[in-house]
Amino acid sequence: MTPGIETTPTEAPAYAPSMRLPVVLFAYSRGIISSRAVARACEEQVTFIALSGDSRPHFTTIAQFVSTLGEQIAPIFAAVLAVCDRQGLIGREMFAIDGVKLPSNAAKHRSGTRADFERHATKMESAAEAMLARHRTEDAQAVEPTLLAKDVARRERLVQDAAELRAWLTRHSDDRRGAKGGVRKSHRTDNESAKMATSKGVIHGYTGVATVDAAHQIIIDAQAHGVGAEHELLRGVVAATAPLCTADTLITADAGYHSDANLRTLADAQVPALMADSAMRQRDARFATQDRYTQLPNPLHDKSRPATKSAFVFSPEDFRYDPVARTGICPAGKSLNRRGAANVTGGHVGELFQGAQRDCGPCPRRAQCLRTPGTTPVRNVAFFRDRVGLDVNSSALMRDRIDAPAGRAQYARRFATVEPVFANLRANERLDRFTLRGRAKVDTQGKLYCLVHNIEKLAKSGYAA
Repeated sequence: MTPGIETTPTEAPAYAPSMRLPVVLFAYSRGIISSRAVARACEEQVTFIALSGDSRPHFTTIAQFVSTLGEQIAPIFAAVLAVCDRQGLIGREMFAIDGVKLPSNAAKHRSGTRADFERHATKMESAAEAMLARHRTEDAQAVEPTLLAKDVARRERLVQDAAELRAWLTRHSDDRRGAKGGVRKSHRTDNESAKMATSKGVIHGYTGVATVDAAHQIIIDAQAHGVGAEHELLRGVVAATAPLCTADTLITADAGYHSDANLRTLADAQVPALMADSAMRQRDARFATQDRYTQLPNPLHDKSRPATKSAFVFSPEDFRYDPVARTGICPAGKSLNRRGAANVTGGHVGELFQGAQRDCGPCPRRAQCLRTPGTTPVRNVAFFRDRVGLDVNSSALMRDRIDAPAGRAQYARRFATVEPVFANLRANERLDRFTLRGRAKVDTQGKLYCLVHNIEKLAKSGYAA
């Protein structure tokens, strides 16, 4: 009997959390995520045998421990973070936020809306009825018993799958909704996961978000969400890191977190921030020649559509607009007629102009100005000035701030802060997927990996310094 562990004649020995947690953390640091592989290592590798006290836990014990750790991981993560802080590893000068989309234990073909599932169930029921009708016809004929048995098994499987799908639809009477109220695809085995697009194609899983301090790359916050749109997560991440922030702590994030709502929230809370937009590099002269280093797209992974040339030779930039006189001039030098007092499109307010029939009809540049010159009589063009309901354009202010030399220098530190952290987690720790189901369990697994990263940093830069 192992010292310190009480047993009864009908019970197996218990395993203390003080033994299971070091085993799991050490396994994750070696890129071992499978519970079976961890249990096998506790029988074969000396380090694991020492950590487990030669107790040889069953793989189900390890899996159950990780799955039920839940809220207990947050105090452990905070305790390690406090030790890092006491060792001077958290500088609080800049926090870099970024995320990675990883597949989880959920098959893509089991996702869809309620309408999709209704259609699948009806299709399976129809196929089962057709097979049943064929069986009744074949019963009167000489059919090989083996083939008939296989058909019966297929029909029973279709009936069972359709019944399970109907039961799922009964339990989930409403579609899953996104932040803006739109229908978001559900999943029959892990309804908290999400289908999301990545550079390697479409996956079904979770987005792991980490906030990293710039001083020694300590992860101060880690979360996992079944959401593909990262901008929905920014406010929750900023709120979670607020206790560690100072008045001068700079928050940086990439274009995936950029939105007017997020920028206004940061501005209202007076949080210093630098957040890129999708066109930031296009405005930076340092990236003018970046295309020459771009590799050819992988035909197996490239999901982008081929670029199509615009039908218009003359874009709105070729028209002259005077915002004071509120007049417009076409490339041919003809005056345009203003339509209405204001035009609002997609939250942008501006003015809409239209060419006169007497000018556009005989104009020799019709083919260059109109998409279908044979059927479109005149050209319409809009000039936008501002956003509706905004006294200050938050996106424009952020663009000016991040395009300034000081802003570019500060934002450049974000790459060196957060990208090596994800490289370590994915390449060295081999976090290439989440193996659990449910946001709480996946969040726990993500925090365990980030905990391993912080402990390694503490060993190399804290106590070792």
